[in-house]
Parts: sequence; structure tokens; C-alpha cells
Amino acid sequence: MKNTRIMIVDDHPMVAQGINSILEGYRDLTVVACLKNGEDAVSQIETCKPDVVLMDLNMPGMGGLSATERILEINPSIRILILSMHDSPEYISTALNHGASGYVLKDVQTDEIKKAIDAAMIGRQYLCTGTKAALKNQVTISETVLTSREQMVLLEVAQGKSNKDVAYLLEISVRTVETHRKNIKRKLGITSTAGLTRYAMENGVLQGTGGP
Repeated sequence: MKNTRIMIVDDHPMVAQGINSILEGYRDLTVVACLKNGEDAVSQIETCKPDVVLMDLNMPGMGGLSATERILEINPSIRILILSMHDSPEYISTALNHGASGYVLKDVQTDEIKKAIDAAMIGRQYLCTGTKAALKNQVTISETVLTSREQMVLLEVAQGKSNKDVAYLLEISVRTVETHRKNIKRKLGITSTAGLTRYAMENGVLQGTGGP
């Protein structure tokens, strides 16, 4: 079985080293980088080619949320798990809306980080026990939440644009557009372009775009 490649992004060296030590105990995981900020993560994402990024939120310079969006623009197939001390519902929901595959508190049991990585690798959203408790009085957050980039792709697709047209307009690769479309269909449970267009019309995505 191919090892899962992990990138750790945290500005606290002891935290990063601790996570690294934990993950070294799993034979199916390989840590490919330990970085201190979002800028380094974005600049090295294509060189390191991680499958999963463990991302802190608050770091000097580019924070975790901005780095998450930028990394997913470069490669939407990468899974990003937020590893944070903040357990407020606002932090959790904002991270998921920026495209994170899950949210794990830094004080969890060590095996829960592995569970989060395994869940992310099969396309499941993961919330650790502490975050579930924080959200218990909130509206349940599900995989149907589209990232801001996915919403932009959906808008263009719903207006009849081809993958090539969308790639040109959003200044991303055709392959990235294809990955976004696949993720949108999976999240919404829709299998056709016509279904995406219908969803966009019924949910107000096309409002304010004008018409022919």
C-alpha cells in the first residue's frame, strides 16, 4: 500500500515536532515537510506533493485559512485538516467553508489525528470529539458546503461554459476545473451537468448574473 504523504504546517516548533513524532509511529504515513507558515506551505506544495496537510490556523504572515484556499486552488485533491487549539463554532465552520476536510483540536488523543487522516483520505469530513461538542447547538455542517472556488466553478458551469472556458476565466488549469466539478457533484449528489444547472437555478446561484 502506498504511504500517505503528510505536510505539517505550524509555527510552534515543539508542536510540529510532537506531531511528527506521533506520525512516525505509523508505517503507512510519511511526513514530507514540517513548515512554519502558510507562505512556505503554498510555495512548497508542488515540490513536496503531500496527500494531507495538517494546518494550524493562526500563524505569522499567511494564516491557515488563506493557505488552505491557495493550496486547494493549486491542487484541489489535497486534503487539509485544521489542527488548532480554538474550539469555537465560528472557527470550525469558517475553516470548513474554506475547504478544510476536517478540524482536530490539538489536545486530542494521539490516535485521533490518525483517524482524521484516514477519514480525509477516503473523502470523509472529520470532526474530533471536542469540535462535535462545540457544534452540538449549531446547525450541522455537512459535506454539501461548497468552497468559495467550487461556488465560482458551479456558477460558470451552470451558465453553459466548458471546462476550458472556466479554466481561462478563473486562471486555473483544466484539470483543476475537472476536479472541482467532480467534488461538486459528489457533495451535491448530482451526476449530470443539467443537474448542476438545475441546482444552481433552484438555489439562487445564478441570481444577479444577468442573461442572454
